[in-house]
Amino acid sequence: MSSETSQTLDRGLRVLEVLAGTSGGLTVTELAQRLEVNRTVVYRLVSTLEQHGLVRRDAKGRLHVGLGILHLAAAVQPVLRDLAQPVLRTLAESVGCTAHLTVVEGSEALALAVVEPSWTDFHVSYRVGTRHPLAQGAAGKAVLLGRAGRDGGARPPAYVTTTGELQTGARGLAAPVRGVEGLEASVGIVTLGILDERVVAPQVVAAADEVAALLAGEPG
Repeated sequence: MSSETSQTLDRGLRVLEVLAGTSGGLTVTELAQRLEVNRTVVYRLVSTLEQHGLVRRDAKGRLHVGLGILHLAAAVQPVLRDLAQPVLRTLAESVGCTAHLTVVEGSEALALAVVEPSWTDFHVSYRVGTRHPLAQGAAGKAVLLGRAGRDGGARPPAYVTTTGELQTGARGLAAPVRGVEGLEASVGIVTLGILDERVVAPQVVAAADEVAALLAGEPG
């Protein structure tokens, strides 16, 4: 490891990554085997992370990611919202539909940022903080589409459309935000009017790609 990096911090982050990707929790011994480091080292790392609420033990002594992670995640949400807002504004004004950025929170899709068009006679009101199952609605299904794209094999479609799944008569179209490590999200639009996929879909996909580039720190 480079002398400019912290081995202890790196190991602590790896502890969180392993626990986050493991259902049912792990014992200290199992975690040490996964990390290929000494059990004593892992015990010290876990003890420190427990003090900060980032790791917790269940009744059987198995280790899980702690609720402190939620506080860190909540602090990131305003950053995502601020980065996506201009992209959503451009999209909403261009297609005349309500645009939104949706992220995964647990097993649900959470509307993190919403922009309504300023020039239309009517549009769908979609509140920030709205939640729904991932398998229902274009925004959640687009996230699942992004997951499918990481599994290899044939590349999945670039976007997904739905009709009336969250609101009677509403039509949705959304595309996954791809290639951002640790983030599952989608950019989408919703309308009660006619939805011309040929016109709208490329713009939604481009907006999702632009959000991904901004989050990755790539120049526009």
